[in-house]
Amino acid sequence: MSAELLVLLIVIVTALAFDFTNGFHDTANAMATSIATGALKPRVAVALSGLLNLIGAFLSVSVAATVAKGIVKLNDVSGQDLLVIVFAGLVGGILWNLFTWLLGLPSSSSHALFGGLIGSTIAALGWSGVIWASGNEGVLVKIVLPAVLAPVIAALVAAIATWLVYRIVRGVSTDKTNEGFRWGQIGSASLVSLAHGTNDAQKTMGVIFLALVAYGSINPNDHMPLWVMASCAVAIALGTYLGGWRIIRTLGKGLVEIDPPQGLAAESTAAAIILTSAHFGLPLSTTQTATGSILGTGLGKGAEVRWSVMGRMVIAWMLTLPLAGLVGALCWWIADVIGGLPGVLVVFAILIAGALGMWLQSRRDPIGSHNVNDEWASAEPSEPSDSAK
Repeated sequence: MSAELLVLLIVIVTALAFDFTNGFHDTANAMATSIATGALKPRVAVALSGLLNLIGAFLSVSVAATVAKGIVKLNDVSGQDLLVIVFAGLVGGILWNLFTWLLGLPSSSSHALFGGLIGSTIAALGWSGVIWASGNEGVLVKIVLPAVLAPVIAALVAAIATWLVYRIVRGVSTDKTNEGFRWGQIGSASLVSLAHGTNDAQKTMGVIFLALVAYGSINPNDHMPLWVMASCAVAIALGTYLGGWRIIRTLGKGLVEIDPPQGLAAESTAAAIILTSAHFGLPLSTTQTATGSILGTGLGKGAEVRWSVMGRMVIAWMLTLPLAGLVGALCWWIADVIGGLPGVLVVFAILIAGALGMWLQSRRDPIGSHNVNDEWASAEPSEPSDSAK
């Protein structure tokens, strides 16, 4: 086995590992409200979400075709050099995903991936290797602008939907209203899960496709290999099934106290926006869309919003691109200084050590399906935590 082939295999494994973290990091986007309102039992919710993520990954490859395109200039680099850039970017994305999971913060996995790739590209090719703004392309148009608009639009639409829902059911008994909307939540949460698989699994497909092109095993104009689609679908589904319980708690209990009508409004809003973005091939952050929707339901109902929790989320969103990029750049530098396969193996070892360390830290105060719905006040003195079990 050649060194370059081994590097390719490491890149593919790392990409699937990122897909896995994406799954458990973003389970909350679809199922936090359903779990919080009791529409679905926690384990049933994550199992249903995992299955639908698996199905959703096969529905389209539009988003996969846009990953890194119009964001970084990788056309002038090929072979193992390109593989190392992609690998370092993936490591940056994974470590940021795990760090925010440790803090219970629903940050964007998409932005973690793009941030890592941008950082490793800058380290390897310089600032000119990144398309900052150029017509309909660039970091500003494809990442920053959607990041600002998605939660705002989602919050506005969800607020209006929530206000309308409560006006429509005014006069109906609370028990009947909640029972009916819990059934509705199952359908809307399922749609979000399907949309997440359609949108997020494809980002990893795009990265693996890029790596295969760099290695020379496929051409840029080839169709997406079925084994790439299947492996990415399985990875994100398994991650989703494990459940990112601490992030589920933050979205389900920490931001707004959610009733079934709010849950239905939030999930329907998020699903509509995510599916629309996937149709047009836009790599939108499902996390920011879902969070904006949940915030909007609180505003639409006039419920208490925990702005301190929202503030921590916004800070995490703002730091995702630069810090994931910093880790990606550092990983590329380490791999480049050591050189060749040994450099890649050292960075891979750093990834494993970092992931293991954060997992062990999470075990000090585990949260799982058994206590994810505990009152938020019990978790407020310290950051909500869990194990991804």
